[in-house]
Order: sequence, then structure tokens, then C-alpha cells
Amino acid sequence: MIGFLRGKLVVKAPPLLVLDVQGVGYEMEAPMTTFYQLPELGAEITLHTHLSIREDAHSLFAFASEADRVMFRSLIKVNGVGPKLALTILSGQSADELHRCIHDNDTQALIRLPGVGKKTAERLIIEMRDRLPQLEDSVTVRTPIVGNAKQEAVSALCSLGYKPLDASKMVQGIHTEGKSCEDIIRMALQGAVK
Repeated sequence: MIGFLRGKLVVKAPPLLVLDVQGVGYEMEAPMTTFYQLPELGAEITLHTHLSIREDAHSLFAFASEADRVMFRSLIKVNGVGPKLALTILSGQSADELHRCIHDNDTQALIRLPGVGKKTAERLIIEMRDRLPQLEDSVTVRTPIVGNAKQEAVSALCSLGYKPLDASKMVQGIHTEGKSCEDIIRMALQGAVK
């Protein structure tokens, strides 16, 4: 199995991304929640991965955090949910939001996701409800996908409850060169208050 990959981001074309790991280009598919957190092309990043092997294909899936990968692996264990649908579900909701939907039996929020009908939503809740205790530990742990202060700030804002897209927008306009993660977070939060 391939647990994670660290390398240079060379292609970003949702849902496809390519990571150059010491001269080898790994093609991966990722949910949009991961794409929201990706840095510019050429940046060094680390992604958690899941390798799916079928008769006709070997597919590699990438995630910004271990929590997303754990949720993906739980989703594909549900009857009728394959890797593509699991990726679609995680593109529409973060692992935290999906966890809340399952915990609260919120079928309506699940039905709004592309490819999820009423029966699939009910099946997700019934089959994943028993897995919630194991998921809880991993959903709360978020690891940054890059080691720079800007991305660490985005990750920290996400753990404060901001959606990944909102957190990225908050940090986007800040001149981050030479600033620490704490400074960037402080400036982003001050900008959000205005």
C-alpha cells in the first residue's frame, strides 16, 4: 500500500492531480475539499493516499488529511458506494460535515449531494453509524498538506471551524513572506472581523 506521498505538485486539474516524487509522476484523484487546500504549482506537498486495485485499473486517491482518508475508506465499505461516489460525497462535504450528518441522521443534507438519493443516504447513515466512534478520533485530527506558514495558517483556520475555501480566501490577500503562521492567522482573523 502507498500510505502517503511527498513531492512537487505539477498538475492541478480537478479531480486529477499529479505529484512528482523524485522524478516519478503519480496521477491521483482527489475530492474538491483537498483541492481547496492545495498551494500553487511547483510547491512541495504531502498527501495521504488510498490505492484501489481492480481487474481493469489501479487508481490512487489523495487526501489533504488523514481524517478525509479514513472517511473515504469508511464510505467505500458501504454497500453500493464505490470510490467515485465516495470522492463525490467528500467533494460536497468535509469529513467533519459528513460525520455530523451521519450522527444527526440528516438525510436531507446527504440527498443534496450529487449521486446520492434517498435510499443511498439512508444506507450511509445506517451502515456508518456504528463506525462513528472510530471515525471521531481521526476526523478531529487535521494535518497540513504543506510545510509553509501560509498553508499551516489555512489548516489552523479550518480547525477553528472555517470551511477550507473560506479559510483559503481569508489568507489569500495577506502578504505572507517572512511572517510566522501565528502572524498570518492573527491577520486573517482581524480581516474577518472588519
